This record gives sequence, C-alpha cells and structure tokens, in this order.
Amino acid sequence: MIARELFILIAAFAAFASAVGAYLAAFHGSPSVKEVLSTAFAAVIGLYVGRYLQVRLPRG
Repeated sequence: MIARELFILIAAFAAFASAVGAYLAAFHGSPSVKEVLSTAFAAVIGLYVGRYLQVRLPRG
C-alpha cells in the first residue's frame, strides 16, 4: 500500500514536471528549474487534496 502511494507520488510529480517544463519551454522560452519544480509540487499537493476529498466527502 505504501509502495503504491509512493509510486503514484513519484509518477505524478514526474508527469507534472515534464508537462510544466514542456509548456514553459514552448510558450515562454527557457524555464527555470525552480518554476518547474514548484509548479509540479503544487500540482501534486492539489492531486492529493482531491484524492483526500474524494474519499472523505459523503456520496449523495
């Protein structure tokens, strides 16, 4: 279970970082590592908040 969550965390971070890096490179020139990593980190936090709310909120 912990290994699955760790895999999801790493895969999501890598996916968001590559997508953000590609977007910034294509539309805004060369991105800085700080921009890419901070945006990917924020996206992963949002992903986990969404997963938490999905489990915790009552279904109706």
